[in-house]
Amino acid sequence: MLKRYDPQKENIISAGIDIGTSTTKLVISRFSLMNMAGGTHMPRIEIIEKEVLYQSPIYRTPLLTASSIDIEAVERLVRAEYESAGIVPGDIKTGAVIITGETATKQNAEEMVHYLSDHAGDFLVATAGPDLEGIIAAKGSGAYEFSKRTGKTVANIDIGGGTANAAVYRSGRLCGTCTLHIGGRLIEFADGKIKSISPPVQKILRQWGADLKIGDSRNHPIIKKLTDNMAEVIGRMLRRELQENDMPLLLGHEPNWTENIEFIMFSGGISECLYQYEKAGSSPAQYDDIGEVLAQSLRNCADLAFWSWEKPEETVRATVLGAGTQTTEISGATIHVEGHELPIRNLPVYQISFNHDLEKGIHLIQESVKKAVEMYDPQKEGQNFALYLTALPYLGFRDIQELSSVLLKSIQAKPKPEQPLIVVLESDHAKVLGQTIKVQESKQSIVCIDQIKVEHGDYIDIGSLLQTNVVPVVIKTLTFHQ
Repeated sequence: MLKRYDPQKENIISAGIDIGTSTTKLVISRFSLMNMAGGTHMPRIEIIEKEVLYQSPIYRTPLLTASSIDIEAVERLVRAEYESAGIVPGDIKTGAVIITGETATKQNAEEMVHYLSDHAGDFLVATAGPDLEGIIAAKGSGAYEFSKRTGKTVANIDIGGGTANAAVYRSGRLCGTCTLHIGGRLIEFADGKIKSISPPVQKILRQWGADLKIGDSRNHPIIKKLTDNMAEVIGRMLRRELQENDMPLLLGHEPNWTENIEFIMFSGGISECLYQYEKAGSSPAQYDDIGEVLAQSLRNCADLAFWSWEKPEETVRATVLGAGTQTTEISGATIHVEGHELPIRNLPVYQISFNHDLEKGIHLIQESVKKAVEMYDPQKEGQNFALYLTALPYLGFRDIQELSSVLLKSIQAKPKPEQPLIVVLESDHAKVLGQTIKVQESKQSIVCIDQIKVEHGDYIDIGSLLQTNVVPVVIKTLTFHQ
């Protein structure tokens, strides 16, 4: 009889794959899930342990041309690394493939991500917008944990081949993000001469009236002036004081935090030049670009000496570790899902707040579904979305019945009402709501999950049902909302 009080336990394998401007890497982790509630309580499954099982060497990102990724070469690389790690794609239950930096702007970046997610396991996928990339890197570098542990305001600046992604955290809360066109591969060399100059750098050179062109020596004095300027622009960005002349280096929105930063941390390939954490030979670190000069400019920049520098836990692997270990959340154990509908990827979230008033909330539902269709499926192609119901009041049986009939009525406004109805709840009502909808309309396919906290406008991926009766959920903030 004691058996039923044994805590349920399950291990799942997670993969993180980061395809960046300069480098591609992979990490395999194991998550231990356990029911943390006592035998007589509602199950509460949590991730109690994360262990990195395998880290790949660091590879040069395979490109076919300057504007397209070599999808087949990336797939071969991933397959070979799975073999080295002793796993097969079917072992993987969660994780993220992220395409970072300038690679995210390649013509076939989206195709690459969908292809990998179909071939690399039962996978949850994020194409990183610059904001998401900064957030994931801050988690992998240790900046997020440092802010949580100390209560301090810390900026993590992840600098790779093409971009510098800043994410600012205070006490474990995301304050804001900003991305700059600053990275090692913005000027590349071959045989001691300049081979390429990226468009943002060309704009800066034009502003200065400086003459730097392909074929010039890699020791041209203007290069050091450029990297010094990049370090100063990072300083102005951290102070939220970007100037008109800095704008060619800004990618997307301006810094959107209001807090004053106390600590800074650098991760990414450029911080590897600062700290040299990697063993010699574990990475193809032939720097035929401005990476080392940029690292030197950061080290010597008087502006950046204003803040306390905190050493990262990871340099060049920060993003891939963040993707493999930090992106997964676990749903509640009392959920209603139809297994054949899972996994579901890239679902935008539309939030409906009830403000603890059932009647008001119910009146909002039909209008909200129409707005969600306008927002996420303007061409009426059938892009599905999740309804996120928050601030629900206490619900009795009659209330649940009323809520489910209004939900069923409202989805008739969708171009494809027969699609699965996907409902995400903050509170523990998923099972009873899902079952009630099913009783009212047996043909309707339903995925109803709870204990997940997302934001309006986030995207979510919902993985397959695990033995512990929960689903892994990856939440992707593709744009940062104030």
